[in-house]
Amino acid sequence: MQIFKPIAEPSNSILPLRTATLVLLGIIGFFGAIATAWFLEERTISELFERLYFWQENPPFWLAVPEFSNPYFLLFPTIILFSIVYTIMKLSPQPKPWSRTIVVCILLALTLRYILWRLFSTLNLSNPLDGIFSLALLFLEMMVVAGGTIQLYLMLDIKDRRREADRYSQAVQDGTYFPSVDILIPTYNEPEFVLRRTIIGCQAIDYSNKKVYLLDDTKRPEIRKLAKELGCYYISRVKNHFAKAGNLNNAIQKTKGELIAVFDADFIPAKNFLTRTVGFFQNNKIALVQTPQSFYNSDPIAINLGLEKILPSEEEIFYRQVQLIKDGAGSVVCSGTSFIVKRSALLEVGGFVTDSISEDYYTGIRLSAKGYELVYLNENLSAGLAAESMAAHIVQRIRWARGTLQGLFIDSNPFTIPGLSLRQRLAHLEGFLTWFAIIPRLFFLMLPILYTFFSIEPLVVSMQEMLYFFVPYYFLQLTAFSWLNLRSRSLIFSDVYAIPSCFPLFITIIKVMLNPFGQGFRVTPKGIFRHKSQYNWSLALPLIVFFVGISISFCSSLGLLDSTHTNGFSLILVWDVYNLIILGVALLGLLDVPKTDIYEWLPVQHKVRLTSSEGTVCGTMTKLSEIGAEIELKQPVDLSSILTLEIPEEGLKLQAQLIYTNLTKKMLRVRVKFETLDLDRYRRLVDILFCHPEQWQRRDAPGELRSLWLLIKILLRPIVFLIWSNKKAKVLLPKST
Repeated sequence: MQIFKPIAEPSNSILPLRTATLVLLGIIGFFGAIATAWFLEERTISELFERLYFWQENPPFWLAVPEFSNPYFLLFPTIILFSIVYTIMKLSPQPKPWSRTIVVCILLALTLRYILWRLFSTLNLSNPLDGIFSLALLFLEMMVVAGGTIQLYLMLDIKDRRREADRYSQAVQDGTYFPSVDILIPTYNEPEFVLRRTIIGCQAIDYSNKKVYLLDDTKRPEIRKLAKELGCYYISRVKNHFAKAGNLNNAIQKTKGELIAVFDADFIPAKNFLTRTVGFFQNNKIALVQTPQSFYNSDPIAINLGLEKILPSEEEIFYRQVQLIKDGAGSVVCSGTSFIVKRSALLEVGGFVTDSISEDYYTGIRLSAKGYELVYLNENLSAGLAAESMAAHIVQRIRWARGTLQGLFIDSNPFTIPGLSLRQRLAHLEGFLTWFAIIPRLFFLMLPILYTFFSIEPLVVSMQEMLYFFVPYYFLQLTAFSWLNLRSRSLIFSDVYAIPSCFPLFITIIKVMLNPFGQGFRVTPKGIFRHKSQYNWSLALPLIVFFVGISISFCSSLGLLDSTHTNGFSLILVWDVYNLIILGVALLGLLDVPKTDIYEWLPVQHKVRLTSSEGTVCGTMTKLSEIGAEIELKQPVDLSSILTLEIPEEGLKLQAQLIYTNLTKKMLRVRVKFETLDLDRYRRLVDILFCHPEQWQRRDAPGELRSLWLLIKILLRPIVFLIWSNKKAKVLLPKST
């Protein structure tokens, strides 16, 4: 048995609170003190703001807007820069070091220009109320800009490890490097059918020097029986201290493999997972290899909006872009599944961190602090279940936010732990700012309402200034966003995905800052079944309040438009329209559609033969699941008897029954249900469904213009449905006598 000293539990002392909680309270207190002193007309504060107001009214000459007879001539810089960026993107459809560097440098220059303009020319400090909101808006906006600027800076050095994997994997394939690997599958209440395919997938990996362990933290007899049936090792423990981290640490002490691979209970690896990852450990400095998380189902927002065949998974942007950036900075995030770690390095840092529910992330930080390298191999080598409902989706995001922010209160804090470089800390700061950006997002939703109903004007800008400073900054960001993140997400759909979780995450941030360890680990529900639609009213209520408020603001703005308010209200109108579109789509996305099958039907293309008592016909299998298949036939067949479905290229024959037929002008589409499968056939089926190398291909996100068009179509869908229903009702009405 290997003994290690677990990392201590979080301290209850007040010291950590002074570095996080008190910072937040201090910021709130700072603005409160300014407001109080200003309203009380304290001379020092008044003089300070009088001077700041003078600077705002008299900005530096280099912030002066050129004078043209036609203000739209001010768009020339935007047009020129757009032409340059667009040409680069066409010459280099996939970002290369040279093309990425040019585009990023242009964006950084525009960002610096925008920041200076906001600081020296846009604040409204003419009265206390406007001044407080103007400074608050600037502070929150700079928080968002800071995160984006750090990301742009780190984007100048991106690592792609695929060629390294090619080189390292040769020794594994030749058998000259063949360390032992323990594959750990931690589970807590996941359904048996989910675990069954994960275990089989892990056993199917092409690597003989491995052992598969099922770590059951619920001590279920049926799961012990499942492990025995499938021939994998079973480990449980008496007490469930420290949730997943404790479960993994318990297993580490009972296993001996040189390397440890971890898969969540719903993640199934491809056959070549170990072939592509194990070779990296020939480099003694490398302690952990992380691979992307792919998903064999669509996320709930895409499904609810009817865009599951168009939108990539929400997390694609993290695994296609952010992890590559972090790898370049030496700060790869260990994301809890589909990774492999060196046992000796893990034991050196005390095992998996137990004082945060994001044990994966902070274990990676401790390894980095010890001088080890964490690398990111950008290949889809496994796939799992995305959250299957909006409620589960939010539970997952809350857990991630809570676990990450708990790091501000523990010894593994990336900003205080010894051993990290400034660049590594900067990369971790970008991740933290991503969560805190929830606060500005809510404030941005609120501002048009404050402007309309309370005459609060936090910005003093002219149309000319907007055209000269804001438009090039925002438009170029919009142009390059999808290209830089490798078509994993459009900026518009990023907003749609962020809105539903704003309020739950905002509440979570406040709770963590005040009581970081007040809530334990919550597992994302798996294997969900819904026989009817379900609306998430608890998530929708705050969004509805904002939607109503912004709608009133929009109508009021239209009525109040006049020559004295043209600039301000035209900006508010645009802001209102955008917010209404995003909120409207987000509200529609909160309607969970029925999910009547717990098994996923995956798109495939296999030539098959169907044999009945009347003969055999050939067809194409277009969908496959663990319980059945959908097949297109060009000629009819007697489907009244038990059928034999043969997949020649896989050498697999299955007995099936007909459950569905659909005859079109061109072909007959049938769906069959498999008879009870023996274990060997089920293993083959899982292999076909989940384990083929390069099976999980990535889908490109739509561009910004198409994204906007999709949003408009989604919003028009209920109106079209109502019109259609109304016409149908009229047709059905009896004629009057």
